[in-house]
Amino acid sequence: MNRDLAHLQPYPFEKLAKLKAAVTPPTDMSHIAFSIGEPKHASPDFVVKALADNLNGLSVYPTTKGSLELRTSIANWCTRRFHLSEGVLSPEDNVLPVTGTREAIFAFTQAAVDRVPGALVVSPNPFYQIYEGAAYLAGATPHYLNCLADNNFIPDYDAVADDVWDNCQILFICSPGNPTGAVTQFDTLKKLIALADKHDFIIASDECYSEIYFDEAKPPIGLLEACEKLGRHDFDKCVVMHSLSKRSNLPGMRSGFIAGDAKLLEPFLKYRTYHGCAMQAQHQIASIAAWDDEAHVLDNRNKYREKFREVVNILSPVMEVKQPDASFYLWAKTPIADDEFAQRLFAEQHMTVLPGSYVSREVDGIVPGAGYVRMALVATLDECIEGAKRIRTFVESLT
Repeated sequence: MNRDLAHLQPYPFEKLAKLKAAVTPPTDMSHIAFSIGEPKHASPDFVVKALADNLNGLSVYPTTKGSLELRTSIANWCTRRFHLSEGVLSPEDNVLPVTGTREAIFAFTQAAVDRVPGALVVSPNPFYQIYEGAAYLAGATPHYLNCLADNNFIPDYDAVADDVWDNCQILFICSPGNPTGAVTQFDTLKKLIALADKHDFIIASDECYSEIYFDEAKPPIGLLEACEKLGRHDFDKCVVMHSLSKRSNLPGMRSGFIAGDAKLLEPFLKYRTYHGCAMQAQHQIASIAAWDDEAHVLDNRNKYREKFREVVNILSPVMEVKQPDASFYLWAKTPIADDEFAQRLFAEQHMTVLPGSYVSREVDGIVPGAGYVRMALVATLDECIEGAKRIRTFVESLT
């Protein structure tokens, strides 16, 4: 077997399952899960109908590149959402559909990394574990940049040594961030693009939470939008990944896209042709319906706004917690060790949250997720309110 498989660590939810298995929750309380970032809002009816109406697509092999209609829909959405100049994002050259951002992140890393000694894939810490696994299996070494509260949970890119940038082949950014919800601002993106030019690395921006934000006047900026502001219409060294999972409550459809630098997407398409991941024809048609509509996305955001307002109001008197810039996660500081907090909360309140240390690695003697838990407010409003009350009861019992 591939020896690099030995580098892969257990997924956070495997660790969580073991943590919970050591205790028994109260049987008189229903379980409430704030642990997994899986949207529970209903999928849009018109998307489900488009999917059902086109099941005859099962009789044909889908193309790796996807239909021109889907790529055009995606390019048009990006142009509207990120204020791009008309026509700069070509459906033919700058867009590829993918079967979710996880698949895109992993596969793109395999295609993009040049297996030379010292090759690095740089990512935030805490992080989405796919960045790490993709790096190892591409023959590179992960390099983690701590995201700490004193820098608004954005890496301190100024502190990164030149030799790290020299060996960096891909810089992953996640904005809005998982698990912190922090948004990378334009000035930082501008700085990173300049560093990519100087040191010749790719910036891959994971933006799958970009459509869950709280101020309609201030949607999170994206990497393509930063390129537009800089007049970088070839999107040189820049790619973004987006998904319908969170935006449109369609995690089971496995539909997203990668867009940006045509010089990177052309060889990536070649890789994907061999990789064998092509979006099913009926999913492509349903995806067009989703990308072409914003009303359901606004309704989705409104639901999250209400949940965050209620949950933060309940928890803020007893925990260090505040509404994030965006995303559906609360990154909450714990009064005891994060793994103990999660285990005891499950044992006493039948509530599941994810310890922050499970999505972090120790760097410079710091585990940046230690002392935090991630709460995904994906359940119904009533469940989120009940869950917040249980957490507050538990925290109050610690004093």
